[in-house]
Formats: sequence, C-alpha cells, structure tokens
Amino acid sequence: MKNRWILVFLFAAITFTQACTDPDAIVDLNAGITNRNWSYANRIKYDVKIDDETIPYNLYLNLRVTGEYRYSNLYIVFSQTAPDKKRLATRYQFTLANPDGEWLGSGSGNLYSYQLPLKTTYKFPAKGTYHFEIEQNMRDNPLHEVSDVGLRVEKAK
Repeated sequence: MKNRWILVFLFAAITFTQACTDPDAIVDLNAGITNRNWSYANRIKYDVKIDDETIPYNLYLNLRVTGEYRYSNLYIVFSQTAPDKKRLATRYQFTLANPDGEWLGSGSGNLYSYQLPLKTTYKFPAKGTYHFEIEQNMRDNPLHEVSDVGLRVEKAK
C-alpha cells in the first residue's frame, strides 16, 4: 500500500511538472479510475478557462488501459458546455490496437498510454470557462481495465 501511494505521488508530480513546463498546455489532467472499472455514471469532468478565443486549440483524450483491456477500440461521449450554457455532445470511436492485438499506445509494463485527438485547430466561440465531460460509451458497464482518463487542451502550433 505504501508503494502505491509513492507511485501516485510521483505520477502527480510528473504530470504537474510537465503541465508547468509546457507553455502550450492550458490543462493536461488525468483522473484515476477506481479499481480500473469505468462505469457510465463516472463521468470525468473538467473546467477549462479560455482567455483567447482568436487562436486555435487542440483537445486530446488522455487514456491509459491495462494489457487485460478486452477490446481493440473505445467509444466515448465527449460533451462541451460553453459559458453561455450551450452544450455539444459528440460520440467518438478510437482504435487502441491493431487487428493482430498489438497495442497502438506507448507501453510501460502492463499499462498502455494514449493521447487521442478530440478536436484539432479548434477555435472556441467565446472567452470564458468551458465545462467538459468524458463518458465511456461501450456496452460493458463498468468497462474493465481502464486505469486513467483525462483531458489535454493546448494551443495549436
């Protein structure tokens, strides 16, 4: 148990350090999924403040799954609520493995990490705080072997 807390602390410190040293990152956050079982009710939520609506941004889904994840793909619903309360929900399908079972993410031990594009060179319609929700949309509830889910918003280059 002690080693687990050390790993959680190190992961948080590395994530925080990377977010602070990357001048293009507005947010780069991840939420751990309890017992690696992502249920429909466990929507991952983030609020992101956009100060400049004139420049383009890239939005990414951060994802980590274990080698025991049963599928080669993932369906999610990504919702964006603007400062004026207009809500837009989009369903995405992402391929996580080749047909032969080879994982496409970067591996570290039994974990595979992905940074999957949600929106590229996207211009927000207005300044303000945007609310984002990420919901798993697979048939399994809960969806097993999902370790972390997050959001990265960065200035497009």
